[in-house]
Amino acid sequence: MTKKGVWLEDLTWPEAKAWFDRDAVVIIPIGAASKEHGHALPLCTDYILARDITDRVLQEIPVVAAPVVNIAYFPAFRRFPGSQHISPATFAALLDEILSGFYDHGVRNMLIYNTGVSTEGTVENTVREFYARTSVRVGVAHILSLGLSAHSLLKQKLGGHACELETSMILELDEKRVYMDKLVTDYGNMLDQPKSAFYFPAIFGRDPNSGRDYTATGVRGDATLASKEKGTAIVSAIVDDIVNGIKAHYPDALAKSS
Repeated sequence: MTKKGVWLEDLTWPEAKAWFDRDAVVIIPIGAASKEHGHALPLCTDYILARDITDRVLQEIPVVAAPVVNIAYFPAFRRFPGSQHISPATFAALLDEILSGFYDHGVRNMLIYNTGVSTEGTVENTVREFYARTSVRVGVAHILSLGLSAHSLLKQKLGGHACELETSMILELDEKRVYMDKLVTDYGNMLDQPKSAFYFPAIFGRDPNSGRDYTATGVRGDATLASKEKGTAIVSAIVDDIVNGIKAHYPDALAKSS
């Protein structure tokens, strides 16, 4: 299928200017290039979710996708070899500079597509401060708020990481990257934790005595329940949510870019 949108990195600078001069919407995807996802999924799982889902959005609507921001604030996984993350202050500064760079080039329609969870607070604080300084509202689409219409397909007792949800999506997006013989059920100690609306921080680790931090494999959920069929439905629902959200919030920009 011919894409209606474009990756910024594939353009020349005059081509980029032409898109910006038409008030194009710029999507800024965030997805870790190196973050633990258990034994069955690659470290670049979040990058795949950021890159490939954005690519499907580009097939549907005329927007510009910025290069994936592939390192951010991912504190929960720092104990696992290969997981990379930066402090919230450094991440906020990085994101603000990216937004400011687009602003300086005349871009006023921006959307962040965020595949992280620990990143949510920093992303929201950054766009709020950016708005206070520039009067430009940057939209944010968090992965946990997308594709909910297909979540009824999920059967795990709880999820959160490298689980039925994420594994199903990678089976749809890049099936060869999944080690099917290494899929596990790993709830750690979470099924024994009191049920409440409270938030408690976690830093995953392999010590069985570490309470809610414990995970033997780096998984939080039941990846054995994953299937490509579920992933197809969930990915489609996520793409639809992003596309329909952009159509609703940026109709004039899309009309100019068509």
